[in-house]
Amino acid sequence: MSRTGPLELLGIDHLLTEEERDIQATVREWVEQRVKPNIADWYERGDLDLALMREAGDLGLLGMHLEGYGCAGANAVSYGLACLELEAGDSGVRSMVSVQGSLAMFAIWKFGSEEQKTTWLPKMAAGEAIGCFGLTESDFGSNPAGMRTRAKRDGDDWVINGTKMWITNGSVADVAVVWAQTDDGIKGFIVPTDTPGFSAPKITKKLSLRASVTSELVLEDVHLPRDAVLPDVTGLRGPLCLPERGAIRHRLRCPRRGARLSGNRDRLRHLARGVRPAARLSAAHSGKAGGHDVGAAEGIPAGAAPGTAQR
Repeated sequence: MSRTGPLELLGIDHLLTEEERDIQATVREWVEQRVKPNIADWYERGDLDLALMREAGDLGLLGMHLEGYGCAGANAVSYGLACLELEAGDSGVRSMVSVQGSLAMFAIWKFGSEEQKTTWLPKMAAGEAIGCFGLTESDFGSNPAGMRTRAKRDGDDWVINGTKMWITNGSVADVAVVWAQTDDGIKGFIVPTDTPGFSAPKITKKLSLRASVTSELVLEDVHLPRDAVLPDVTGLRGPLCLPERGAIRHRLRCPRRGARLSGNRDRLRHLARGVRPAARLSAAHSGKAGGHDVGAAEGIPAGAAPGTAQR
């Protein structure tokens, strides 16, 4: 039985390039085979399979609109189509991918030093490191002007105290981009989540975005070296990531190819059936990937057949 795609109803599908259609079809197939058959279980458990992040990295979905450092360099239309298909599977899965790419990775890519970029972006693009974005607070929401998290100088270093709330990927993240008030204005800090004084308790019993990891970030006398600060931004434009709008406008005028995405149909089918690349077979046997429990603990047998849910 043929299906009507959402863009067909708008009559603009013919405006897409062949590559954009291929990217959309690749993500749609992954969602159909990997997400939809499992989403009801993840929703009931209030969790999701963290192996999805590695798979999204294998497909080039993480930070796909960014250039260099292992990112796909796709145009804004391709990124929008990918997010449309992810959202059709579940908002929590789309949130996992877009927080990684559009918030955590973008802040490092746009405002970070070259050392910060080379340290984190390739691992994040591959799904080997998970990132979160610490802006929202319980009293002020995502209004950075009212944030109470504060960073103070301690010689050449920094000490951060404060809490963040409703942070996607928080308790499974390897790195957090945390925004804090300083004497010089709002600054961003790269905080490895194994730093003493940092914790991220998971928020449970949610009414929405249940197939997603949502957390509180707690920073109690977190000491960071001076090179942990994002050097190229101070003030409100940092946490709001406003410069991304200009980047997207530029990409609409000058689209680039997302080669990692458009050639992955065969690999996608293997991933959807639980067959991991050879480099990660040893991790699969141990039940871990990237330091996080996956596999049977997530309720997905390695050889499970893909579902046939319709979009």
